[in-house]
Amino acid sequence: MLDKHLINKNYTVSLAEKRYDMSMKDITKHYYLDEMADSSEIMPIISLDVRSSELNLHSGDVLSILPLRNMVIFPGVLLPVAVARPKSLKLVREAHENEELIGVCTQKEKRTEDPKVNDLFQTGVVAQIIRILEMPDNTTTVILEGKKRFALSEQVKEKPYLKAKVNLLDDYVPDANDEVFVALVSTIKDLATDIITKSGTMSQETSFAIRNIESPSFLINYVCSNFAFHVKEKEHLLEIDDVQERAYLLLDLLNKEMQLVDLKATIQDKAREGMDRQQREYFLHQQMKTIQNELGESSPEYNVVELRERAGKKKWNENVAKAFDRELKKLERTNLHSPDYSVQLNYIETMLDLPWNVFTKDNFDLDNAQKVLDKDHYGMEKVKERMLEHLAVLKLKGDMKSPIICLYGPPGVGKTSLARSIADALKRKYVRVSLGGLHDESEIRGHRKTYIGAMPGRIIQNIQKAESANPVFVLDEIDKVSADYKGDPSSALLEVLDPEQNTTFHDNYLDVDFDLSKVLFIATANNLNTIPRPLQDRMELIEVTGYTQEEKVEIACRHLVPKELKNHGLTKKQFVLTKAIAAELIDAYTRESGVRELDRVIAKLMRKVARNVASLKDYNIELTDKDLKAYLGAPRYSSDKCEGNDYAGVVTGLAWTQVGGEILFVEAGLNKSKTPKLTLTGNLGDVMKESAVLALEYVKSHADRFGILPTMFDKHSVHIHVPEGAIPKDGPSAGITMVTAIVSAFTKRKVRNKTAMTGEITLRGKVLPVGGIKEKILAAKRAGIKDIILCRENRKDVDEIKQSYLKGLKFHYVDDISEVINAALS
Repeated sequence: MLDKHLINKNYTVSLAEKRYDMSMKDITKHYYLDEMADSSEIMPIISLDVRSSELNLHSGDVLSILPLRNMVIFPGVLLPVAVARPKSLKLVREAHENEELIGVCTQKEKRTEDPKVNDLFQTGVVAQIIRILEMPDNTTTVILEGKKRFALSEQVKEKPYLKAKVNLLDDYVPDANDEVFVALVSTIKDLATDIITKSGTMSQETSFAIRNIESPSFLINYVCSNFAFHVKEKEHLLEIDDVQERAYLLLDLLNKEMQLVDLKATIQDKAREGMDRQQREYFLHQQMKTIQNELGESSPEYNVVELRERAGKKKWNENVAKAFDRELKKLERTNLHSPDYSVQLNYIETMLDLPWNVFTKDNFDLDNAQKVLDKDHYGMEKVKERMLEHLAVLKLKGDMKSPIICLYGPPGVGKTSLARSIADALKRKYVRVSLGGLHDESEIRGHRKTYIGAMPGRIIQNIQKAESANPVFVLDEIDKVSADYKGDPSSALLEVLDPEQNTTFHDNYLDVDFDLSKVLFIATANNLNTIPRPLQDRMELIEVTGYTQEEKVEIACRHLVPKELKNHGLTKKQFVLTKAIAAELIDAYTRESGVRELDRVIAKLMRKVARNVASLKDYNIELTDKDLKAYLGAPRYSSDKCEGNDYAGVVTGLAWTQVGGEILFVEAGLNKSKTPKLTLTGNLGDVMKESAVLALEYVKSHADRFGILPTMFDKHSVHIHVPEGAIPKDGPSAGITMVTAIVSAFTKRKVRNKTAMTGEITLRGKVLPVGGIKEKILAAKRAGIKDIILCRENRKDVDEIKQSYLKGLKFHYVDDISEVINAALS
């Protein structure tokens, strides 16, 4: 007989989408389960070795199947189940009335309302209905007793409720004298009891029952049923035939549960310690406050007085003064131990640290400013001239809004370092913000001070760092600002860089207007295409082009060598770099628009020389070509040279790259074909491919003008190739070059020797201007080109280049393709 205490345990009951925790005490309270025990209906323990013959059931018999949600019943265990589905209610009432056994299976998915056999786990338990109880909330609870495991075979009926054939499953129980199994069961009993004791979520009656169960198999099933494992884990336990293997898996699950219980206990202990520490600190602070008051030492009231004294020295306007006074009063009302106190104090100190109407005095000596700019940078005449103009107007007027300048050009040409030289020339403070990769608008405008860890934006932070309201402020890499779901920083920069708006710049953290009109903003960029048009419109764009070879030689000798001598501890008597060797160094070991790579190569030479000096070895103080090869290895680059006019269909073009100008060769070839087509190779971009198609169509439509028989286009395919196929190429400037190559290939007229060209074409045969003229001309000169064909509108670009760089070059300015052909072909 089963003692009443053994069934007085917690059960988890699932009804529809809800879960209820119901104790058997509640059932006995309302339904007199004690009377059931006193009568002949005492619930017996079913032995786990019940044979199918004793159940009057055989494999292949048909059972009514009761599907359960979130619950798994085990043999020998009593389980109350709330039944709500009409099919299930009909099933349990008919089975109870006819005293029939039923099959109980768990659903794979709890949301399935009308499960079929395929929706159920295939292993279930034969069960007997002990009692049907009508609950106060108008639900029906059925008390089931598990008998024996089975496996579903096939579905027999679906209505009025599910019926299926079942195959009975036997448990393989180890010998009672098996020491390993006995120890395993004992460990499970101890571990389960410890979990119940430590967790406090299960009743002690469950622990009492576990300690008093003698049957190992029933103990394992009882623990499996009563612990809150996942449904799939319980189903896995039920599927195992070997009781010892089931016990091992149960032990593993219990160990995980114990670890979770221990972790929860540790967290609770730490939380309790934290509360105790806070209370202790509160009392200590109260005692400290009392002691400070007795000794007359500093207190929060003293801090407020000090803050008021600092505010009295500030030159801010009336609106800012009112805002500060309001925030200071709020600080006085805030409890010293409140988290808001430090937030409020940080905000007030930020206001006090800002340079309200504090300006440095500009140096109006124009000659000195010119010397400073020339000393630090060679060339860049446009930028220097613009700064001197601003200084001159400032000297005459006495007060004016600072310009907002954007220096754009290839990397390494000195845009950022030029801004520092401008600050030195003006005697202003210098601050710099790198905008590369910035994607959060709050980085510019700041966070509202109500947020935890809030701070001003980078603009206000750097103004605070400069301790001046008129510094030279560099916005580096402004073309690399990106936007995401946090906002668009480039839109926030519109207010910063607009002279009509930045007099009242609003930072979210500061929450009062700050005047940025006296700040000299200098932005730097490599590519204007990624800068939004409204932002470009607010800046004065100044192009900083790449250096010519002559300029690089001067920069190396005047700036880079002295800097690296100092960095490497050498003197002028230990290292000499002549201009001729510097030119060779630039040609053979660097390929860039700027001078960063040149600086690294010179530093490498210095290290080689420094090693010789330190080792007391003999070496050439004045470097030679042989020294360059010995120190740096074989030349890394070779200058492109004009290939002459040996073949028809080969034309020299001019291209612009990030590292300066280059020459490129466009090759056109013909081959006989019944299905003529145009083939393009050389890793060409879409725009360049369109130029090739346009060139061929123009030549076809004007074949008579060039002396080409129209029938040749029907018999020949055209192949256009641009060498160095590993390098991507794009742009419209090769248009006239491709037309010339095609005409040359069809007419067999060769291109004039040492002639290069660049320009865009239209379908009407017009030649359009292109960019990068200075870099292209310098590349042509390096390659030995003598004649250059350009659009007539590009003459203005040529006029801006120093005449010394144009020496030995002849320019042919054209408006139409016909002029190009006449000037280019022999």
